[in-house]
Amino acid sequence: MTTIVGIPGSLRRGSYNLMLLRAAAAAMPPGVTLDIASIRGVPLYDADLEAEQGIPGPVQELKSRIAAADGVLIATPEYNNAMPGVLKNAIDWLSRPPADIPRVFRGLPLGVIGATPGMGGTLLSQASWLPVFRVLGVLPFFAGRVIVSGAATVFDESGNVIDPGTTTRLREYVEPYAAFVQQHKRSVV
Repeated sequence: MTTIVGIPGSLRRGSYNLMLLRAAAAAMPPGVTLDIASIRGVPLYDADLEAEQGIPGPVQELKSRIAAADGVLIATPEYNNAMPGVLKNAIDWLSRPPADIPRVFRGLPLGVIGATPGMGGTLLSQASWLPVFRVLGVLPFFAGRVIVSGAATVFDESGNVIDPGTTTRLREYVEPYAAFVQQHKRSVV
C-alpha cells in the first residue's frame, strides 16, 4: 500500500482546497491512499516558544505522519499572488529543528494542486513554493498541474466537484502523481 499525506493550505472548514483534496483522495488508483491531515492547531512559529517548550504536539504529529508517508500532496490557496501564510508557517515548524529536514522531507515525492474562488487560479502560489521545496530537498512532481479558478462554481454545497473539466484534470493529475510516488518511494532515513 502506498500512503500519501494530503495537506490543505487553509484553516477554513469549508476550504476549497480541502474539498479538492477529498476529490483527489476519491480519484486515487487502487493501492494508493490519500490521508488528509490538518494544519489547524499549529501555532505561529516563535523561536522562543521552540526553545522553551520544544516542538508543539500538532507539529510533532504532522512531522511523524509525513516522515512515514510515501508522498505529500499539498493543496494551496493563493493569497495576494503567493502562498498562504498559515501553510508556510506550518512548513516552517515542520523544518524545525533543521536536523529533522532529511528525515521529514529529503527525497519525498511532493505534488502541489490548488483552488481559489478568484479567476487567476493558484499558479502564482504554486510557483512561490518552489524555493521552499528546493531548500527542503523534496522530489517535486512537475508532470502536470491542477489550478482551479472560480472554485465557488466548481464545488457544490456538500464539497463535491460538479465541474466535469475539473474532475478530468484532477484524475489526469492524480494517476501519474500516484505512479510517481510509487516509483520514487524513499527509504526511511
